[in-house]
Amino acid sequence: MRSSFVALSLLLCLQISSIVARRSDLVITKDDLKDLPSPSSPPYAADGGEDPSQWDDFGDPESKSDSELDPGSWSPLFEPDLFELPVSNSSSPIDGGGDDDGDGDVSDDALFFSGVRDIVSAATAGDPEAMTAAAAKIDALASRGHPHAQSALAFLHSTGCARPNSRPMAFLLHRFASDGGDVQSRMALAYTYLRQDMFEEAVKLYAELAEVAVASFLISKQSPVIELVRIHSGVEENREVLRKSRGEDDEDFQITEYQAQRGNAGSMYKIGLLHYFGLRGIRRDHRKALLWFTKAVEKGDPWSMELLGEIYVRGAGVERNYTKALEWLTLASKQQHHPVYNGLGYLYVKGYGVEKNYTKAREYFEKASHNDEPGGHYNLGVLYLKGIGVERDVVKACKYFLVAANAGQPKAFYQVAKMFQKGLGLKKNLPMATLLYKLVAERGPWSSLSRWALESYIKGDIGKALLLYSRMAEMGYEVAQSNAAWILNKYGERSMCIGESGLCTDVERHQRTHALWWRASEQGNEHAALLIGDAYYYGRGTEVDYERAAEAYMYAQSQSNAQAMFNLGYMHEHGHGLPFDLHLAKRYYDQALEKEPAAKLPVTLALASLWIRKNYADSFMVNFIDSLPEMYPKAGEWIENVLLDEGNATILTLFVCLITVLYLRDRQRRQAVVLPHQPNGAPN
Repeated sequence: MRSSFVALSLLLCLQISSIVARRSDLVITKDDLKDLPSPSSPPYAADGGEDPSQWDDFGDPESKSDSELDPGSWSPLFEPDLFELPVSNSSSPIDGGGDDDGDGDVSDDALFFSGVRDIVSAATAGDPEAMTAAAAKIDALASRGHPHAQSALAFLHSTGCARPNSRPMAFLLHRFASDGGDVQSRMALAYTYLRQDMFEEAVKLYAELAEVAVASFLISKQSPVIELVRIHSGVEENREVLRKSRGEDDEDFQITEYQAQRGNAGSMYKIGLLHYFGLRGIRRDHRKALLWFTKAVEKGDPWSMELLGEIYVRGAGVERNYTKALEWLTLASKQQHHPVYNGLGYLYVKGYGVEKNYTKAREYFEKASHNDEPGGHYNLGVLYLKGIGVERDVVKACKYFLVAANAGQPKAFYQVAKMFQKGLGLKKNLPMATLLYKLVAERGPWSSLSRWALESYIKGDIGKALLLYSRMAEMGYEVAQSNAAWILNKYGERSMCIGESGLCTDVERHQRTHALWWRASEQGNEHAALLIGDAYYYGRGTEVDYERAAEAYMYAQSQSNAQAMFNLGYMHEHGHGLPFDLHLAKRYYDQALEKEPAAKLPVTLALASLWIRKNYADSFMVNFIDSLPEMYPKAGEWIENVLLDEGNATILTLFVCLITVLYLRDRQRRQAVVLPHQPNGAPN
């Protein structure tokens, strides 16, 4: 068994895809496996580890709101129909006047939401005075020990918005807020520890956060993820993705809704799903969702039957009813709807609506796994890990978890992370555990901020979008870091960026953009690394530093970025931050063309420039070409404004190179001397 598992693990690649739109591959090899005396032996006994039988991996189905799972959540401000805002007992909650009237906590919570509402409104209006007043309200509340106000104040200090930019102060406030139960501050702290390679501290926080996130997942299948949409493709808006996120204004949604109204069961299910989870710009509305699911099951749709069973198990939007849950899940199973076997197995494990029966539970999970359902592999892994109805076998459990994780099952990521953290079945590896926990934690209810940030951006509320993406960026979301930086870079003064004392200066905006791109590049965003290189190369928000620019381009090049390859070739050609080396320059230009065929024109121009440098190194033409950017600033400005987003007369220079090459080659052809035929032995 172990040898076959080793063979499997050597081939297994965990495709870790967060909502980042990019994939990282995490390879598990035999070196990661922990040597066990036998599959069923308790590995925790030998090294003092935890007994996995005590892990509550089949937790009770609790339906908790965002505000319960995420105390201090801003969701009540954006979804007032689903959340009840606390009411202040003080006489003037808006300005903080009056004393608490018996219940200070309720009053403080009301003041907190009032302050956050003012912050959001000030960001929308780009009003520094209003932001300063809102920050003062939050500051006063934080000084009284309110953890969520401390978290919000930490965010203001972290970004330098209406408060001095101070990372130490932000860290201290996040510590206080985290100790007081603020989950978003825990995310920010965990990310701070991760950036500093403090894995002992980071893994503990991310493990707690991932556990909360898992509690919000569906039971029978993988939960739909709140989409973190990348609003740009690097140089321009990601218009197609944005179009599909416009909610009820999206043409695709309107077509699907029309089909649902005409009686198409599949469309009914899709519309219900969008309303239930609030996906693709649709506001969450459980009443509408249940209406569409009910109509769909009348048409015999098994997907809706499964989700109704899930809803009744959790009591999400309805009163919890295990009998009804069993009925819907059973009806779906009669249509050979394979995912539903996980829900039925869960009911038998817990004894909800049926007598507890581990054998039947295992049979249902096996049916699901035999039909390539990731949840089936995950649930079997839990049975073998805990020894529920089967002989405990940690090796087999690890195998099932890895297969489920390879299929993208977030709960399986959580289990593999825990095994890496505890050294159970896998060798202890805190960096790996931290990374996996982070992936799960980022699916928690606090990710709902992305929904409101995207909606604001689509509606043209750039200030609000920047604020919310910046909040998520502080919590470590790479897509949010990238989006916030892109907004600052694209909209400039129109980004409504508010600094320490007024609207952001150019320096403040460049520094904030630079910091966001840098953090995104640390998390594998090659385009961010490219822009970091540009910042150092051109001196945008920092001093010109060709060597650091080359380092950033090297990192982006290692991520197969064609633009970075081209830039490295250019730097070798001109000796900027890299040794002057025409051979290496040509190699990088060729790599850029191989990676991106659309780069044929600039690469052709660059190769023409190389040809001139090689054949006319000491001629006036090389000096003339090198001086073009300085000689023609107006041409460079025209190129930047009309032709390119990142122009500095480079293309003009290369174009002149190409024209020059064509002229010189033609001249060589015309001046070539053809020797007449001479008899043998004649002197040459």
